[in-house]
Amino acid sequence: MNEVLKRFQMLGIIPVVKIDDAKDAAPLAKALCEGGLPVAEVTFRTAAAAEAIRLMTEACPDMFVGAGTVLTTEQVDEAVAAGAKFIVSPGLNPKVVKYCIEKGVPITPGTSSPTDIEAALELGLEAVKFFPAEASGGLPKIKAMAAPYGNLMFMPTGGINQKNLISYLDFPKILACGGSWMVSSDLINAGQFDEIKRLTREAVNTMLGFEIKHVGINAKSEEEADGVATSFEKLFGFTKKVGNSSIFAGTAIEVMKTPYLGAMGHIAIQTNYVERAVYHMELQGFEFNKESAKYKDGKLVAIYLKDEIGGFAVHLVGR
Repeated sequence: MNEVLKRFQMLGIIPVVKIDDAKDAAPLAKALCEGGLPVAEVTFRTAAAAEAIRLMTEACPDMFVGAGTVLTTEQVDEAVAAGAKFIVSPGLNPKVVKYCIEKGVPITPGTSSPTDIEAALELGLEAVKFFPAEASGGLPKIKAMAAPYGNLMFMPTGGINQKNLISYLDFPKILACGGSWMVSSDLINAGQFDEIKRLTREAVNTMLGFEIKHVGINAKSEEEADGVATSFEKLFGFTKKVGNSSIFAGTAIEVMKTPYLGAMGHIAIQTNYVERAVYHMELQGFEFNKESAKYKDGKLVAIYLKDEIGGFAVHLVGR
């Protein structure tokens, strides 16, 4: 998988924006970045698209800005000259796809049928857009079509929202989802960038789905750990379960038989996608203890933050 597709996958959500007035580009870019999604697919459905891409990349140089609704090779050139890092099209136009490949410009063309997919594979593509997603059969159709086509990845766009986002992203062959619910034209045109920032943060939080899994308490010995766990069992009915290195009281309290990470203990935070969560948290400046990473079948399933919080080591764990 190329670097652009890997970045899509880690971001998880690609905001699809329609900008009518280029003056809105910079504040929109800042709202998306501050909301936790430093990425945008700017659709070439308005005359302001190219200028908007230029202004967004100037305002937020680290932002991953691309062009969508690209229909011609001329628009490819215009978008790239403005600073677009990737191209997305609503359908699969072989001429446009070949042109992008020749120019070394990453492109994700739209598909909605096996015929489209086979054309994409013939062109050597690793991923395609599925558009319009919900109107074309949604996730059930993607699952039905994906089976014969090996490792091809899909980026569904059209009808994706807060309610169905996770169902799409949970399917392993979904690269990321394109969506506009957090960047509607009405909000952009009204200059409601604080609301866009809020909705963007809400979208990221929904995607990652952070919840407390359990709290770990450091005991000095197995006897002390048993006593603590027994207290929770007697007080609250949390059934005690003895393990190799710890004793659980219910599912939310873990008492370590000997002191482990964290001055006080540790807190496990579960998330829908550990690797994606790490990516987003690193975007915010948080660091991780890479030596603590645990993998299962080549997939990251747990990892600790580098620094403690309130005396507790904190680690992510997959659902």
